[in-house]
Amino acid sequence: MSCDLLSLATPGVAGLQPYHPGKPIEELQRELGLDEIVKLASNENPLGPGKKVLDAIASYKDLSRYPDGNGFSLKNALAEKHNLEPEQITLGNGSNDVLEMTARAFVTNEHQVIYSQHSFAVYPIVTQAVGAEHVVIDAIEWGHDLSAMLNAITDRTRLIFIANPNNPTGTWVNKNELRAMIENVPEHLIVLVDEAYFEYARVEENYPDCSLWLNDFKNLIVTRTFSKAYGLAGLRVGYALSHPDIANLLNRVRQPFNNNSLALLAAETALQDESYINESVQINKSGMKQLVLALDDMGLEFIPSKGNFICVDFEQAADDIYQALLKAGVIVRPIANYGMPNYLRVSIGLESENKKFVNELGKIMSQ
Repeated sequence: MSCDLLSLATPGVAGLQPYHPGKPIEELQRELGLDEIVKLASNENPLGPGKKVLDAIASYKDLSRYPDGNGFSLKNALAEKHNLEPEQITLGNGSNDVLEMTARAFVTNEHQVIYSQHSFAVYPIVTQAVGAEHVVIDAIEWGHDLSAMLNAITDRTRLIFIANPNNPTGTWVNKNELRAMIENVPEHLIVLVDEAYFEYARVEENYPDCSLWLNDFKNLIVTRTFSKAYGLAGLRVGYALSHPDIANLLNRVRQPFNNNSLALLAAETALQDESYINESVQINKSGMKQLVLALDDMGLEFIPSKGNFICVDFEQAADDIYQALLKAGVIVRPIANYGMPNYLRVSIGLESENKKFVNELGKIMSQ
């Protein structure tokens, strides 16, 4: 076959590198034959799904039918939770699905997209996929420089991504600074605030709930997910909150039936289980304290985080430490692809999982 298939792709897609998720437990088991493996790589909830969710899924029998393509019941539950109208909600196959919808709906190869250095890998992926120009703003102390973002706006800018808290660094922007920034953004420019880790960060007094600002800013999109604190990463449910006109446009590019029936049911059930969320947040708080104390004892620097993960600085290329942890049955996340080759991102696990990570890291660092 003489045809170069790569040459048939659009310029943006041809130059893309696929997203690389955290290493699965099954893959490490195949490679090393280990029995005990702890995965602290993908910011998943270590509690697993709540009992109410599992019971609801177990009782569902109508799998031969297509799911509700409009997600009526879940949208109404979300609308009640956020004191919004269902017409302001767009459901996604995970919140990254909504990030991609936003780029497809609003951005072309004539536009610019602004996002921060060291921010979520999906932002550059969706930007390049539509052929837009990347405008990457240097981070300040691993976080967003909102003033520089404002100063970078041109007539070609169409979309700004702001992760709050940011993945992978765990840094966050306070409510006064973020609101002041959005107030100064031109109305024709979309601001998307990615609040995937909202449930963990909301305990911070000055952390903003941007869903409360939607009546003030028609150009604002707020995204949330059920993959983190709600423990449903395997079912892939996220959503966007916005002005109805924006939601209307997003829904025009949303794939039909992008949420399956079990996912819709699980998300609606999880939304009502506040005790599970409270337990998840408490487990995360305790686990974060456990890791911070251990890292301090080992003399290792880290970035203070408001998510369910922490980035550890090894002051040298961290890949050897990552590989050594794999051999010890601990999966964490290397983040050289985020411009942070000396760091590993560690998700907060159960107490026993955190302890295994600390013990194995201590052995490695003492060699």
